[in-house]
Amino acid sequence: MSTILVTGGTGTLGTLITPLLRDAKLRVLTRHAHEPTNGVEYFACDLTKGEGLAPAVDGVDVVLHLAGGPKGDDVATENLVRAAQRAGVGHFALISVIAADRVPLGYFTRKHAAEETVIESGLPWTVLRAAQFHGFCLDAVRAVAKLPVVPVPGMRFQPVDARDVAARLADLTLGAPAGRVPDLAGPRVYEMRELVDDYLRANGKRRPKVPIRLPGKAGRVYRAGENLNLDASTGTRTWEDYLAATIGTGTGN
Repeated sequence: MSTILVTGGTGTLGTLITPLLRDAKLRVLTRHAHEPTNGVEYFACDLTKGEGLAPAVDGVDVVLHLAGGPKGDDVATENLVRAAQRAGVGHFALISVIAADRVPLGYFTRKHAAEETVIESGLPWTVLRAAQFHGFCLDAVRAVAKLPVVPVPGMRFQPVDARDVAARLADLTLGAPAGRVPDLAGPRVYEMRELVDDYLRANGKRRPKVPIRLPGKAGRVYRAGENLNLDASTGTRTWEDYLAATIGTGTGN
């Protein structure tokens, strides 16, 4: 039985993936230590400082790196890779984002730097790039829909369901290192305007909307659709399905 260390195991994606890995011995990195639960061991660690990594990685066969945020992904990955190298980890799997090498925004550039760190590490590796989750798009449209006049930038998304990503990533983690695998996106491409309209309609709201032009290099990338991958593998759950289920539970307002 292999031992798998999961970073970000208590986050949105991690909580969906860990039940799919129960045939392995699971370790999860957390900010605060606590007792094992349902056979999962928890290790307190600060990835950005590299503190607490050595005991967490010792004896691990596979590292699944899900942890991420608005800042520090590149540094956290460097620290984790160094620890994995010292421990002789046999497979390092990383979740990234579609167009990490094309969108000139901090989140994307740090994800790309994390990819490069893994690829150049000498460790056997797998990298899956995924589109933005449905939940990300919901947060974005919910925020602008609060305004009396809704600004709608000219951009498109391929939102993917986190459960589809979890299933794909679990299979990759349990398999042999596969390098850069096909990107994973949702089954449809949506204009931002469509996402906003769907959200307002689902909540029984009306708002005047005004189109806006995104400035700078990032604006040019989004207008050209370079944030998309129309050749990506696709999940099964649509934005409409997700929105109906979310609004129906009262969490979309």
